[in-house]
Amino acid sequence: MTDQIEAAAQSWAAKQRAAEGLIPLVGSLYRENDVLLTVYGRSLLNKSVTGIIKAHRYARHFDGVELDLDETLAVAQQLAELDPGPSTIDLGRLAASVRTGGDVASVLAEQLAEVVGATASADAGPRDVVLYGFGRIGRLLARILIDRAGGTGLRLRAIVVRRSGKGGEDIVKRASLLRRDSVHGKFDGTIVVDQENETILANGTLIQVIYSDDPSTVDYTAHGIDDAIIVDNTGIWRDDAGLRKHLASPGASKVILTAPGKGEVKNIVFGVNSDAIAPEDTVLSAASCTTNAITPVLKVLNDEFGVVNGHVETVHSFTNDQNLIDNYHKGSRRGRAAGLNMVLTETGAAKAVAKALPEFAGKLSGNAIRVPTPNVSMAVLNLNLERATTVEELNTFLRNTSLHSPMRNQIDYIASPEVVSTDLVGSKRAGVVDGLATIVDGDRVVVYVWYDNEFGYSCQVIRCVAQMAGLDMPSLPALS
Repeated sequence: MTDQIEAAAQSWAAKQRAAEGLIPLVGSLYRENDVLLTVYGRSLLNKSVTGIIKAHRYARHFDGVELDLDETLAVAQQLAELDPGPSTIDLGRLAASVRTGGDVASVLAEQLAEVVGATASADAGPRDVVLYGFGRIGRLLARILIDRAGGTGLRLRAIVVRRSGKGGEDIVKRASLLRRDSVHGKFDGTIVVDQENETILANGTLIQVIYSDDPSTVDYTAHGIDDAIIVDNTGIWRDDAGLRKHLASPGASKVILTAPGKGEVKNIVFGVNSDAIAPEDTVLSAASCTTNAITPVLKVLNDEFGVVNGHVETVHSFTNDQNLIDNYHKGSRRGRAAGLNMVLTETGAAKAVAKALPEFAGKLSGNAIRVPTPNVSMAVLNLNLERATTVEELNTFLRNTSLHSPMRNQIDYIASPEVVSTDLVGSKRAGVVDGLATIVDGDRVVVYVWYDNEFGYSCQVIRCVAQMAGLDMPSLPALS
């Protein structure tokens, strides 16, 4: 037993040493080369030693064993010498190729040929981003943009809000809400408020706070902001005419809404119909959190099995539009205390799927139940398929899709008998299939999809913003 204890301690220490060697390589490649290093899709940027070790353990879902940190360290060291250009590079997949296909140098030269020696355009610079509204989604978008600053093509320049406090009280309170979050925890870094100049300095990102009640009256150029993408988090303006008010402001060039768009506004679910984003598009919607959670899963199921029709029931955490205690509300039932009741309400997510996937027009019905939890929701997909299947076949397909398909950044898969909603807080995927809950009866299936309706959705929004900005970085090695 003593030998086992000592061996376990030595093994852990070796992993720590290798992870400590990876950390500076991850940081320098990101900031100097615009290269994001991942392990089977799990980002290593700003991860702790333990976080990097956990990412390597995740590789057992792909390789059957935990990924050797010494292998990935050797790959990263060789990669740094090649001076790669802007890209996302998966160390796990490269290490697997080295393990089966030869020496590190030759594998990297072959699989990374398109970015070796490439550089970003010298005059391109990062694209300015403005958050119009600074609520739940706005603050999470800010966290993501700040976390990726320094090696990304997106730069958070300003937030626009209505002034709510006297003197400098407003900006102090908003900075405090960015610093501390009851659901997502403390901001990882430092925040400094300059009340006189109305700025927030967060981890080296200087954010101008602009006060306005009307999106068409802001002069962004007065703050040195130009050609900016405006992310409207308010949901007040949802049609084309309303959203175009943002474009009347000097310095604004495009706008994306973090809510379902109305009328002819394109509703984009990244990974599903994001190829519909055209360079000339100036007004887009990132749809809703629920639409983003269910549409990728519905698409892959339809492609593989064919979906005849179905019903989507969402079990959704309460939101700010509900009342804390019973009081008047213009919506049905939403006036009842959110923290005490399950509230049956409507959802447009089922119909909204057809805006991203026209083949689903008229196929889905939907409803929603708001429940007394602050974050993480679930969609129950009750579907009739074109052919019969089994639990094993369906789950194997969904698991492989989450690991190896182009939709791997949208769909995740879990198979744990102990997972509950809080375990999914912070998930970067649009939706997470719960394999152990899957029900199959011939051609009728029930699939359960968890989703962090705040953070997972915010990650989808950022992906849309990046594509609007024309940031099309290759992800290597390419999937076969």
